[in-house]
Amino acid sequence: MEAAGAAFLNNRLFVGNLALNTTEEAIEDMFSAAGDVQEVHIATDRGSRRPQGFGFVTMGSPKEAEIAIATLNGAMLDGRALKVNDAQEKIRRQS
Repeated sequence: MEAAGAAFLNNRLFVGNLALNTTEEAIEDMFSAAGDVQEVHIATDRGSRRPQGFGFVTMGSPKEAEIAIATLNGAMLDGRALKVNDAQEKIRRQS
């Protein structure tokens, strides 16, 4: 791991404000400018399977994730300004 003050501990990014017609391929094409894209996932509603307007991108390294945030946060894709930041792990509640 890098220096103790490193801001990016993983390669997974949250991508918000996606247009409902944005494809995983379009996201991969855009993020590949920042480095190796390992995985793209657009969140969909369980019942209707419609896109929810956000997704996740896994980059090849923390450095590539940092570059993607710096260069793509606010970038336009399908007429929408993307919100790109470090994905936070979802805390699962116990019942």
